[in-house]
Amino acid sequence: MTQPLPRSDRLAQQLALAIPALLLAGAYISQYGFGLFPCEMCWWQRWPHFAAIGLAAISTFAPPKRMWIALAAGGVLTSGLIGAFHAGVEYSWWEGITGCTGNDFRSFDLVRCDVAPWTLLGISLAGFNALLSIGGAVTIWTLLAAKERTTGELKA
Repeated sequence: MTQPLPRSDRLAQQLALAIPALLLAGAYISQYGFGLFPCEMCWWQRWPHFAAIGLAAISTFAPPKRMWIALAAGGVLTSGLIGAFHAGVEYSWWEGITGCTGNDFRSFDLVRCDVAPWTLLGISLAGFNALLSIGGAVTIWTLLAAKERTTGELKA
């Protein structure tokens, strides 16, 4: 029988599952509820969230739980970094690397990657994903590190 997770690890585990699940739910509500269809770079942000949910789910039954939680946070961070890159393309800070931007936009079937279809306070959906995902990953890792500081385990 395994010991229950310390409180900070349980919270990290819950966040590792909730953050990507809620962000994906928001993406699908935006898509199917409000007609904000994803561009290619939006899809790039979704895949690491799917992986993070799977890794967080594995952490509920497979040891070492903390490793799975940390890997899930890595998926969340990856999505956030892709979101930051995508937001930069939308804000014209740099060029995108896909065929769905600017003059390379050749198909009417594609959704443009370099135009934010919706913003709140000047922040696009990709920008919100970047902020929430990067902040969430850092929070998860901080919670996992809190156990190390409290118990003195896993010192390098």
